[in-house]
Amino acid sequence: MQFQVPQFIEVEDKIFGPLTLKQFIYLVGGAGFSFALYTFLPKFIAFALMAPVLGLSIALAFYKINGKPFVLILESAFKYIFGNKLYIWKKEPHKKKQKKESVDVIKQLNVPRLSESKLKDLSWSLDVQDK
Repeated sequence: MQFQVPQFIEVEDKIFGPLTLKQFIYLVGGAGFSFALYTFLPKFIAFALMAPVLGLSIALAFYKINGKPFVLILESAFKYIFGNKLYIWKKEPHKKKQKKESVDVIKQLNVPRLSESKLKDLSWSLDVQDK
């Protein structure tokens, strides 16, 4: 039995002419909000507020940064601005007490002492046995 595998799953379907469903919703939402501003506010204030609204809706629908839609960039910006920031690396001064404690532990251990002649004999025997 053979099955058909979808090929272009990353490409959104064009539903409204050359626009995808998301693009259409962004544009209709921006146009509707602009129309509401135009009808309920005085004309000079409405035009001043309509320009950013229409610009944002067009950017959401069509603008891409590094191949990513503008809506994902905007979402990441809001998460960065309003989210918690995690700082991993914090430099702390070294504690000198740890070094003294480790030296004290070594002093407490019974380490055999080698005289200079025994040390030379041991090094000579290791050198000769390796060859």
